[in-house]
Amino acid sequence: MLNITTFLDANMRRLSKNVFYCPEREAYYTSAEILSISSGLAEKLREKGIGKGDRVLIYLNNSPEYLFSYFAIWRIGAVAVPTNRVYTKSELDYMIRNSGACLVITDEAGAGLFDENPSFSVFIPAGIEEMRTYPILPPTPTEPEDLCQIQYTSGTTGQPKGAMLTHGNWLAAVSNETDVMEFTESDVYLGIYPMGHVGLSWGISALRAGSLYIMMERYDLENYLRLIETHGVTALSGMPPVIHSFVSCPPETEERVKTVREIISGGGPLHHEIWKAFHCRYNIPVVNAYGLSETIVIGTGTVIRPVDYAAADKFQSVGHPVCFSEVKIVDENDAVRELEQGGIGEIALRGPAVAKGYYGLPEESKKVFLEDGWFLTGDIGYLDKDLRLCLTDRKKDMIVMSGWKIYPTEVEDVLLRHPSVADIAVFGVAHPHRGEIPIAAVIWRAGCENPAELSDFAKKHLAGYKVPRHILTAEELPRVSGWKLLRRELREKYELMFSE
Repeated sequence: MLNITTFLDANMRRLSKNVFYCPEREAYYTSAEILSISSGLAEKLREKGIGKGDRVLIYLNNSPEYLFSYFAIWRIGAVAVPTNRVYTKSELDYMIRNSGACLVITDEAGAGLFDENPSFSVFIPAGIEEMRTYPILPPTPTEPEDLCQIQYTSGTTGQPKGAMLTHGNWLAAVSNETDVMEFTESDVYLGIYPMGHVGLSWGISALRAGSLYIMMERYDLENYLRLIETHGVTALSGMPPVIHSFVSCPPETEERVKTVREIISGGGPLHHEIWKAFHCRYNIPVVNAYGLSETIVIGTGTVIRPVDYAAADKFQSVGHPVCFSEVKIVDENDAVRELEQGGIGEIALRGPAVAKGYYGLPEESKKVFLEDGWFLTGDIGYLDKDLRLCLTDRKKDMIVMSGWKIYPTEVEDVLLRHPSVADIAVFGVAHPHRGEIPIAAVIWRAGCENPAELSDFAKKHLAGYKVPRHILTAEELPRVSGWKLLRRELREKYELMFSE
């Protein structure tokens, strides 16, 4: 039997300290209290008729209720369908229909989006603080291959697809992330990732190790820094925009983060210039991780660890495979053909956390979940001379202009070196003669807007075909929860403007 929640039983027996903290409520929880509250919620789910294999959609803000709902669902062998609070009613309706969810866990504010009908009911978890001493519910026996989650992709390239994740997948993810971060009972981990995303796995890994997991309900840089300083945070969740923000922080910030020994980056490419500037200023190793929803981040994936820094001085790699995982580069048009070291192609991963496929989409699954266990990620990259993985771009984000391949991340990396650029996104739009052309959307530093100067800079540092044909001024860039860049939205917004 393998039920992923049983690590809570083990921790309850050996740890009495607080392991989870919600600063917005000033509420701490021990492992025993987490298990009791989760058991109480699980019993309420059973009263609602939920049993092993049933799908339960979660629609909450980052909160203790979100975390405990996961554990409650898994405890009884049901299947969690986590969603993000930014989703619209139509997106949620699609996920309910597609997953076959028979119950929705939400709050008073979210309940209005759901019209109860015979196919599903709505449950609002309340009074969790009174459940701290609830009798422990034994875990429902499950096998490693039993489904415990349907994780919808962000939909950056079309309709979201539900990756089928198992108890065994989650065990691999928690084990690998605990190992990579070297979490111990003395660590304090600050988590900012949306709980509707597999990035939550880093927080669960901290819980598994007995570290203190501090959960932010909503990311705010000043509050983030205050929590680091107040609680002596040793491990940070981050993402490229967060690390970018650090580079521009006032001088005293170094002192405020002096307890931090490492910061995670994921969810998109960390540009060379940002990574290098951050490292040189703070000397905090970036755990630059590569994985996907379909692999529970680095349950199967690659990572740069602090120990790699002596040799990884180029600030552009996402490292070597984690335990039991494999990586290779294949021809974008022929997955059977593996490329030699240095060849740019599609990244393929194989390992213990690769999902079983996409729920209800057998034909889509066959295209990327291959029979020999390899998963085609849709990302483009190469293996460097040390066989470390380097990301280039999403396969669908690559721009092909008159036969030339242009990788947006490469162009962004160069243009970010210009002192007037605060942030940038490069994307392609259709063109009647060239197929596609590259466009840049730029957020300028205050008082520094100068598209002509940036264009000249691009011509000096890039091959002619890579130079953006138009440079736009943007107030903000579209991202998933302020995280993953949505180039598709930029393409759709500006397609007609430049395709004539």
